[in-house]
Amino acid sequence: MRYAVIGTGAIGGYYGAILARAGNEVHFLLHSDYTHVVAHGLQVMSCDGDFVLPRVHAHQSTATMPQVDVVLVGLKSVNNHLLDTLLPPLLKADTIVVLIQNGIGLESDLQERFPQLHIVAGLAFICSAKTEPGVIRHQCYGNINLGNYSCPDEERLALLVREMKAAGIGTALVEYQEARWKKAVWNMPFNGMTVALNTTTDQLLAHPSTRMLIRQQMSEVVGAAQALGVTAVTEDFADKMIENTLRMVPYAPSMKLDYDYHRPMEITYLYSRPIAEAAKVGFRMPQLEMLEAELKFLEKKELQR
Repeated sequence: MRYAVIGTGAIGGYYGAILARAGNEVHFLLHSDYTHVVAHGLQVMSCDGDFVLPRVHAHQSTATMPQVDVVLVGLKSVNNHLLDTLLPPLLKADTIVVLIQNGIGLESDLQERFPQLHIVAGLAFICSAKTEPGVIRHQCYGNINLGNYSCPDEERLALLVREMKAAGIGTALVEYQEARWKKAVWNMPFNGMTVALNTTTDQLLAHPSTRMLIRQQMSEVVGAAQALGVTAVTEDFADKMIENTLRMVPYAPSMKLDYDYHRPMEITYLYSRPIAEAAKVGFRMPQLEMLEAELKFLEKKELQR
């Protein structure tokens, strides 16, 4: 299949590069580092082995890109309004759009604007960063779960999974709501807490009091998911996320990098929406509500500087 990557950053750029390395046709939308990538290629510094794609299909606009079978959206969700103009040139009747983004409510909002779109949630379990032009630093993990939101063609979705696996990407099809809320179990505590306390994942778990707080916040996410009928999200899964994080390299999640680089944070989909969804069924998330308020305060203060 033919692929397009919208948002060639730490996540979209990594998966697009892996697919391209395996021989798939992948078109990359680039902005600030377009000239660098055209001149020097796309470089991946990976725990699984470094590689360089010396020549890639690089574009500054989706208007110059072909229609594709799969669009991998790696944009930060604060920029999702741009999809209204970025997506149409890429779409065929059966194009699958994979939102490799963090949060709750992303797919329903996009579906409202594109009622016929075939949307899949992409839940990446990966430590990756892009802090210089054309260079992606993949630190550990790398699997991705796909949750089908509105794609009616199960055979094409299965083909996508096969091609990703063939490229070396650990990929699994999972139930949509389960996928989104399982990712929230990790994202909601760690993204916000690394910002609020100006730290990294390892330090949060090294100190007994913050480790306990992280685990309590995870339990709030588990409770919200179960209140919404997502019974596969359990306390045992939260314990597994703690253990997986202890094995990770010291890591600053995407929200921490956004804050450090003075960019808007993904508070709406990572915090406000899941808190609101839980509230609809009468479940409160008091610790995460407090964290949401702290993040809004910090963001306003930072953007006013």
